[in-house]
Parts: sequence; C-alpha cells; structure tokens
Amino acid sequence: MKNVAVLLAGGSGKRMGTSLPKQFLNIGDKPIIQHSIEAFENHPNIDEICIIINADYHKEINDLVTGNNYSKVRYVLSGGKERSDSSLAAIKAYEQEQNVYLIFHDAVRPFVSSRIISDVISALTAGKSVAVAIPTTDTIFCLNQNETIKSVPNRNLLRRAQTPQAFSYKTIKNAYDIAMSDSNFVATDDCGVVLKYLPKEAIHIVDGDESNIKITFEQDLLQGAQIVDKK
Repeated sequence: MKNVAVLLAGGSGKRMGTSLPKQFLNIGDKPIIQHSIEAFENHPNIDEICIIINADYHKEINDLVTGNNYSKVRYVLSGGKERSDSSLAAIKAYEQEQNVYLIFHDAVRPFVSSRIISDVISALTAGKSVAVAIPTTDTIFCLNQNETIKSVPNRNLLRRAQTPQAFSYKTIKNAYDIAMSDSNFVATDDCGVVLKYLPKEAIHIVDGDESNIKITFEQDLLQGAQIVDKK
C-alpha cells in the first residue's frame, strides 16, 4: 500500500484578512504551506504528496515545488468551495490505483510532527481509519437553541480534533459515494463523512500535539513564530 499525503490548501483564508491565502504567508523564513510540504516530503514512509489548492494559485505552488525539488509531489489539483470538494479531487486522482492510503492534512497546520505521521501510518497499516486529536482541558457546554446550557459532557471523553485524518482508499471512496447520493449531504470533514455514511467503520484516535496548531487568525502567526523559534 502506498502512503499518500493529501495537503488541503484550497481555502481563501478570508478570516485572516489578507490579500494572499493564509497558506502563503510566512512563518519564519518559509510560507506556511512549505512547512507542511516538508513535513511529509522528509518523512521516510510517505510515498507521494497530492496538493489541493485554489485554482488561482497553481503557479505559486508549482514554482515552490519546482524551486525546492520536492520529489514526492505528484499532483497539484484544484479544490472547490467546500473542504469535501478538495477531498473528492484527491479521491478522483487515485481512482485508477486505489491500493493507497490517503492521509488528509490541513496545509495550514505547518508543525505536524514526524511522530504523528508515523503513528498515523502505523494505525493505517493495522487496518484502522485514523483521526488525530488531543484532550480538551476546558469544560465544554452543550447548548439549547436559546443558548442556555443543556448539558456538560464529561471532558475525559472529549478530544480537540487535529489532522491528519487517514483512511484506506476503499473506505473513504465508499463513504463519499454514499454521501454524494444523499440530497441532504452537508459538507464536513472526512471523519464526519465516514462516521455518518459508514457508521460501522471505527475511527481510531492517534495522539496529536499542542504544537500541531491550525493557522486561522492573525494571532496564530505569532504563536507559529514562537514554535519555529523553539526548534
């Protein structure tokens, strides 16, 4: 089985309030997406990388890949309006091979560790579908529609989701095939699609890391810079 890292970078980054999508903003001396590419490029058990990017930014990604000789990057594909469109682009790209694991990762999580990637691959090779998550230290409120507290879940059973999320090709393809035939399908992350449409498919948790942050808002850039400084 081939291990394929799918870097999801199709977003416009509007919440960051910049003209460039956030994946092209620098942390340290590199664009955010370059940190992510290198995390998988440098991992010995990753065979290929597939990058899903906004159609307007293919040149920027191709220049980055070519200029740095990233040999594992096989595809640069266009995403769509929803995250599910990006996942579907990767699924379609590998429909002739299928003997692959697809490891979906937010390109704006630039500090995914080699340990996390290794643990995800180990779980995949053991026949598991995989999510990465960390314990929540905060109490979480579940609300009524009028925004009053309905319940307080046991936080020992709660996790904060990160990426990668990883599946065999057959599993993720089957889940999306069913989802696409559902007229009420609402776009969500890949674990949500598998959980809803393949409810018998157990999704196992791999421990994430507090440094595996998602760059969403301007203040996240400062936190990212602090992580780079500690390396």
